[in-house]
Amino acid sequence: MPAPLTIRMHERDNVAIVANDGGLPAGTVLPSGLVLVDKVPQGHKVALVDLAAGDAVRRYDVSIGTALRAIPAGSWVHERLLQMPAARGLDGLPIATVKPAPLPPLEGYTFEGFRNADGSVGTRNILAITTTVQCVAGVVDFALQRIRRDLLPRYPNVDDVVALEHGYGCGVAIDAPGAEIPIRTLRNIALNPNFGGEVMVVSLGCEKLQPERLLPAGTIPLGLERSAADVGTHAAQAFDLVCLQDDAHVGFMSMIDSIVATAEKHLERLNARRRETVPASELVVGLQCGGSDAFSGVTANPALGFCTDLLVRAGATVMFSETTEVRDGIAQLTARAATPEVAAALIREMAWTDAYLGRGEVDRSANTTPGNKLGGLSNIVEKAMGSIVKSGTATIAGVLPPGEKARHKGLIYAATPASDFICGTLQLAAGMNLHVFTTGRGTPYGLAQVPVIKVATRTDLARRWHDLMDLNAGRIADGDASIEDVGWELFRLMLDVASGRSKTCGEQLKLANALVLFNPAPVT
Repeated sequence: MPAPLTIRMHERDNVAIVANDGGLPAGTVLPSGLVLVDKVPQGHKVALVDLAAGDAVRRYDVSIGTALRAIPAGSWVHERLLQMPAARGLDGLPIATVKPAPLPPLEGYTFEGFRNADGSVGTRNILAITTTVQCVAGVVDFALQRIRRDLLPRYPNVDDVVALEHGYGCGVAIDAPGAEIPIRTLRNIALNPNFGGEVMVVSLGCEKLQPERLLPAGTIPLGLERSAADVGTHAAQAFDLVCLQDDAHVGFMSMIDSIVATAEKHLERLNARRRETVPASELVVGLQCGGSDAFSGVTANPALGFCTDLLVRAGATVMFSETTEVRDGIAQLTARAATPEVAAALIREMAWTDAYLGRGEVDRSANTTPGNKLGGLSNIVEKAMGSIVKSGTATIAGVLPPGEKARHKGLIYAATPASDFICGTLQLAAGMNLHVFTTGRGTPYGLAQVPVIKVATRTDLARRWHDLMDLNAGRIADGDASIEDVGWELFRLMLDVASGRSKTCGEQLKLANALVLFNPAPVT
């Protein structure tokens, strides 16, 4: 049997996690001489000292709860033994107090990308068909199958054609407070850098989200508009529109023919595009974690945090998100804010989410899933500490409300719910052209619109899901690699994936989740 291995995150911690595959049985003698009282599963915590009822249980040098009863040294410490702390208030926070020395520039790193007329750069060359309402999804899917079968082989420089299908557009209180979030989200997704400025819309005709409301005049950046000849009868619009209720459509196949013919014009233009060498500063990277476990904050997220600092040094835009997963670290975030205004924006987004959850009569504890707990995370406080570390050490340069587009370089907080699907959708709207997703329990999550690099927190997961994980950060816990080693490996992999030299496991398998718009407004 391998030697028992535990990981303690800070010298003041009074618990450590068990790193061995399969955990450790009761009676195991740790290198310190401590004898396990209980069997402790992998990733779960063991008490390093005797804890009395009411004592703080510390991991990451943070109190993740208080003991509900006496816990002898060597015992398994799990969520049923802990009282979760109350959320930190949003007043009296440290404001822009952390002033780290500027990170030295990281120069000379490039990737092969597609330059767009608005100055953005894509990592893929994709035709995206925007939909205004769920009603058209079946028709668009039928047309998509024909386009992929009959047209796409004739345009080898186009990576794919995808539908921006969603569950919004009608049956909603479209003028209610909060309705602006899903509308601007869908609008900004349509303008994602990976779509090359080719804006094509399919609508039903009677929906509440009319095309002109989704993409009003002036919202498509200068340089992406098409001439009147390009947009046919919709000369006043800067996009091509196929409306299924138009009188010209007689029968189902007429609708399909119209979508296919319109798509072909866009495919012709996209096919003329070529990759060119661009600096790494043109990357817009979204960071996310899902199916998290106790190793997330030990291996994958610290390595991603190191990589985040490399990206910031290279001049890129990097977004971290998931408001309920960072809420308990708000003091860390406001301290790292570049300015008091950035700190105020962070507080504003946390307060908005607190109120949103309050209206639903839930609190932040609703975030932690059964899988998180099986993986050793006792509560949202512990989960938050491991989540924040993927943001690295750079100052936070800006804050994006849900659905807004990133317009600045550096480290950005993009406010989103923690839901994998909603977070990814909102980061697409923010303009990300590359996604990094860390996971401990495992998830086949993916996006059709942007490459998603999956990083495993444990070697066992990387071994079992060998064709779903792109990088194994579990080697850090195994002692076979350092955080810096894996961080640099991830950075170089990102450049290869962005250049099209490598395809992610999800791309090769064509795994993709549906877009899920965040709609806090009522459904009628």
